[in-house]
Amino acid sequence: MAQLFFKYSTMNAGKSTELIKVAYNYEERNKRVLVFVPAIDDRDGVGVVSSRIGLKRDAIPVENDTNILEIFMRENAKHEVSCVLLDEAQFLEKHHVLELVEIVDSFDVPVMAYGLKNDFRNELFEGSYYMLVYADKIEEIKTICWCGRKATMVARVIDGKQVREGEQILIGGMDKYIPLCRKHYSDGRISETD
Repeated sequence: MAQLFFKYSTMNAGKSTELIKVAYNYEERNKRVLVFVPAIDDRDGVGVVSSRIGLKRDAIPVENDTNILEIFMRENAKHEVSCVLLDEAQFLEKHHVLELVEIVDSFDVPVMAYGLKNDFRNELFEGSYYMLVYADKIEEIKTICWCGRKATMVARVIDGKQVREGEQILIGGMDKYIPLCRKHYSDGRISETD
């Protein structure tokens, strides 16, 4: 029986790398996968999943009005889809998550969604909230803070300082965000030299 997976972490934990690896494993066994990524994440172009270690893969871009279920049904009618993968799940809207649920429940196709849980203000993103509500399995992908402790927070950094106010979404990588443990997120220390 297929399940909806939400695999979350802070920045720089290897979510995109894992997604690309899972897609490769399916395709190596002649199984078809559909890969989606929100169009808002355009760091390496719209419709591209990319990891910090240099792996890239084309994906179907998801706009606010995209119906993932309709795309899945159209593609599945052409050639059976064995798995749906989605990167940057935090940027989804509620209807997108419900469409993923429908793929799992009505078509018995597993869906693996990867993303951040909380933002730089330590609040849930809309997509993450609904993934936590509807996912059958929730898994944390771990990474570490500069101090070596488990990182559970994402800090936004501007001009070398942690900021706690601003728009929820500001697309960027390690140039704008760093993973921190709760202690260093709270005290604002973003490196050993602070």
